Amino acid sequence: MTHPLDRAVFNALTTRLSRFTTADSGPDAARLDPEVGVFLAAADATAESRRALADLARRYPGAGLVEREDGPMAGVLPEGVLVAAQVALVQMTATALTPAGSAQRLDGAIEVLGEADAPAMLALATLTKPGPFRSRTRELGPFVGIKQDGVLVAMAGRRLRVDGFTELSGVCTHPDHRGKGYAAALSRAVVSEILATGEAAFLHAFADHEATIAFYRGLGFETRARMIYTSLGEA
Repeated sequence: MTHPLDRAVFNALTTRLSRFTTADSGPDAARLDPEVGVFLAAADATAESRRALADLARRYPGAGLVEREDGPMAGVLPEGVLVAAQVALVQMTATALTPAGSAQRLDGAIEVLGEADAPAMLALATLTKPGPFRSRTRELGPFVGIKQDGVLVAMAGRRLRVDGFTELSGVCTHPDHRGKGYAAALSRAVVSEILATGEAAFLHAFADHEATIAFYRGLGFETRARMIYTSLGEA
């Protein structure tokens, strides 16, 4: 049996995140609601799954696939749909956090973000580009953030969920407020809550962003596997 994180997108969309998928998703392929996110995945490499994958990719342009680089689904792409880009990722997991330094203790400044914060969350993610973030991505949360004078300047939250694991995602800080330990404090807050449920945390980072990978290692994450993110364009 494969590890649940080997196919985190498909496993999430067909179980714990199934309520966020499109009405035409099914057992052969599933697509996250475009207002929630970009993810798309097929069940396997059979002809039926490939057809379903291509149909969903054409109906909802701009989808993204995440598959293990050395896995059997890495080369399974929707026929007749433009591949806009392919990027290498590392998948990292954490079962415990490292001790926090005094500079990372910002608990009093962290607050849970709600519906009223949705425009500010989308604006911050659009500016900083932590990964795919859409108008309703916040519903995959909860997300937490830090504000300065009522303005959201940093946030972090949750995204994919599979058996025994929840993903840390959407970690970003406004360029004017970097270097203050906000990303570390918010990441620790989210991961701490994940670990308290008895689950482990995981995340995806760009494989060539060495500083980002080192940052997460400093929090207690270790690299588990290399993944490929495929961004699709128009049919």
